[in-house]
Amino acid sequence: MSLFQLSQPTLLDRIWLFIRYPYDLVKPPMDALLSIPALSFLVIPIYSSYSTSLNLIFFYLTWSTLILSNSPLKVEIIGTLAIRLLFYILPSLGFLFFDSALPSLAVNIKEHGDQALPLSNESDVRKGRWWKIALVSTGNVLLGVGLQAGIELLFTEVFHIRSALKVTTAIPLPWGIAIDLFRGLLLREVCLLSLSRMNFELIVSSFQGFTYLLHRYALHSPPSALHNLHTSWQHSVSPPYALVANYDHPLPYVIHVFLPTYLPAVMSRFHLLTYYLYLAIVSIEETFAYSGYNALPNGFILGGIARRQERHLMGDGMGNYGCFGLLDLLIGTSLGDDVLDDIREEAEKKKTREKGKGRARGSGRAKR
Repeated sequence: MSLFQLSQPTLLDRIWLFIRYPYDLVKPPMDALLSIPALSFLVIPIYSSYSTSLNLIFFYLTWSTLILSNSPLKVEIIGTLAIRLLFYILPSLGFLFFDSALPSLAVNIKEHGDQALPLSNESDVRKGRWWKIALVSTGNVLLGVGLQAGIELLFTEVFHIRSALKVTTAIPLPWGIAIDLFRGLLLREVCLLSLSRMNFELIVSSFQGFTYLLHRYALHSPPSALHNLHTSWQHSVSPPYALVANYDHPLPYVIHVFLPTYLPAVMSRFHLLTYYLYLAIVSIEETFAYSGYNALPNGFILGGIARRQERHLMGDGMGNYGCFGLLDLLIGTSLGDDVLDDIREEAEKKKTREKGKGRARGSGRAKR
């Protein structure tokens, strides 16, 4: 009988099972996500002449299959990881590689020149820290995803209430998605708060943002342990470069980055698809706003956010606490140009481009 008895796993077997565990955990939902039906949703609308109705049917069937064949928590967490990987970690690592491998080219599109390079010749300390910044930033992103999973388990398994995000086979309508996105981005920057104190010079009751409120009063109100952690970590990288958006001590990161991003989605109970889109927008903003480049896809929005974040880090945290600069403008904590200056600058650029096109058309007609 001893011939048919199973032997105990060896130490190497246990180590191998431990290494494989994350892969075994994510393999089923990833198989569904990368299956033929799922890929058909991504490919068919682009390379076919099917109507919008058929594309929506394909999308509904794909989404329903994904939800019904996997647990809601797995779909939420794996999808969140995929969004953060595709729209923040990989692009930021690409920017970091470009800045490090081709500094002579990168310096030409850096707002602050050689000073903003991860391997800057002006600082030996900066040269030896890029790998730490990359590891800490990636670790904080994973920490945020882990906290999201923990909150969902707390809601569903401990309190036995509905999940923080809505995970159903139903698909949200476009108008509903637009409203939720606007509400989420606004709540991330702004929430209604009546101010009882009269020491604000501009207003008695105003809009106060999650990002602004937590960033200014939790992280920039010395003396406090949070203030010291935040300034000694994130504010030590000035001017910023790729991956600095999520580089901070884990505790300030949770307060300053994770909560302002996640709380609006929970308060409005976003549909999971809406949350994916919302998280993609936030990830793209973080990727470009902290890249240090002066040539950005949208100069008015991303360019304005990037310049304000740079002034915040380079100004010892004395202003520019919000993302979009709305509250800094209202309360008077703007450093350098504010939102109105960005609008004027963009209008002047548009006028200049229009004049240039008009001159080109006029010269072309004269040649004829």
